[in-house]
Amino acid sequence: MRRVTAAAMIGAALLLAGCSSSSSSSASSASSSSSSTGSGGGAPVTVTLGFLTNITHASALIGLKEGFFAKDLGSAGTLKTSAFSTGTEETTALLAGQLDAAYVGPNPAINAWQKSSGSAIKIISGAATGGASVVAAKGTTSASQLKGKTLATPSLGNTQDVALRYWLKQNGLATTATGGGDTFVKPTTPNSAAVLEFKSGQIAGASEPAPYDIEMVKDGGTVLLSEPGVTTLLVVTQSFLSAHPAIVADLLKAQVQANDFIKSNPTAAQADANAELASFTGKALSASIVAAAFKEITFTDDPDVSSLTTDASQAVSLGLLKPVNLSGIFDLSPLNKVLAAAGESQVSS
Repeated sequence: MRRVTAAAMIGAALLLAGCSSSSSSSASSASSSSSSTGSGGGAPVTVTLGFLTNITHASALIGLKEGFFAKDLGSAGTLKTSAFSTGTEETTALLAGQLDAAYVGPNPAINAWQKSSGSAIKIISGAATGGASVVAAKGTTSASQLKGKTLATPSLGNTQDVALRYWLKQNGLATTATGGGDTFVKPTTPNSAAVLEFKSGQIAGASEPAPYDIEMVKDGGTVLLSEPGVTTLLVVTQSFLSAHPAIVADLLKAQVQANDFIKSNPTAAQADANAELASFTGKALSASIVAAAFKEITFTDDPDVSSLTTDASQAVSLGLLKPVNLSGIFDLSPLNKVLAAAGESQVSS
């Protein structure tokens, strides 16, 4: 699904982006310009970190639950977190100076880069790949059976929305940004609402990230497409990176430790993510749903550069993107220093 020509993979960016979650928390009003001070022996730097409350952002959830962020920041930094319901909201907060760093999907990262003409953010690490699926009603075995049906996605132009529309296009089914075409795609927020609509038969399926795709399968759905490629990235504002490189290194150290913990302690990691998720959403998931969600996700610090470009290229082909030069969107040198210090393989941009 994600294979495109080399020419098509040259720079593109989403006009509309976002990866939704079940949380409805709003952005913190703190900004790096108003709350951060120097990291060299002065007052602690306040770091505002955003993330979405879903399993594809488990690196952030586990980093909080296990205290990796607090431990690695130490006396130099104080962490302030903000949970969001969509990646689009995170992009807005980043561009408004309300976040210093954020776990986001690939399309919100590209959107922030495009809207700021390459001046707002840098992608400094990966966090997860995989963990999203197109799920349809029981008995559906091919895309052709979805003609005339309604499917949900988190938001217009987000990663799952583009993946679904591109897959339908490859199978001869046209969609429109206004919900028309051969198959009707309906942006639905929060993700949990799409699960309920699927269960009640209001929609024929959806393209959703974990755990929502897993919940739809539990409700009798069939996976038609397991969406490959990057799902979650860690970005930081360029102003914060320039002013506080040591604090950014501490954030990256915590990110690496969180993903290492997932690999070495999978059962504990699943429990941590579920508990932290419940603290934001008010309701824990069943252990079996969490386990199935973790099984379909690869938690990796590698940002999977080629799949980011592929996401953008597919959206261009759907008419949802403006071409943009993505050169320079990555700064992986701080991550590679942290990986080297931990004795782990470095990544490449």
